[in-house]
Amino acid sequence: MSYPRVESLDQLNLAFAERFNAQDVDALLALNVPDAVFVPAPGQPVQGEEAVRGAFGQFLGLKLPISMNVRRVFQSGTTGLAVADWTIEGVSPDGSDVELAGTTSDVAVYDEEHGWRYVIDNPFGTA
Repeated sequence: MSYPRVESLDQLNLAFAERFNAQDVDALLALNVPDAVFVPAPGQPVQGEEAVRGAFGQFLGLKLPISMNVRRVFQSGTTGLAVADWTIEGVSPDGSDVELAGTTSDVAVYDEEHGWRYVIDNPFGTA
């Protein structure tokens, strides 16, 4: 599936949710700059495409949708901070109940070729 580039910072987290819910790891990775940092658990960052792909795979493996509510965005030129509340709830493929939630605090950059993309994707915010 082809996705449009993200032209407005307040749409970045929503684009993430759309691609997450489509289970499209390549489309999720396209929302990152090449050397992006992703923090899949508080205080445990991973960096680089393969490490981020693996971390995304763990979340996608739950086979549950993510809901996203953008709280605020702050922008200075081509640099931005996006804050959004998210939840992943339901029953995983192994039958266990899943209740994950957080407030993401994400640093993003904009360029004409790619639109807005994550530099740091920190789904657990300040934790």
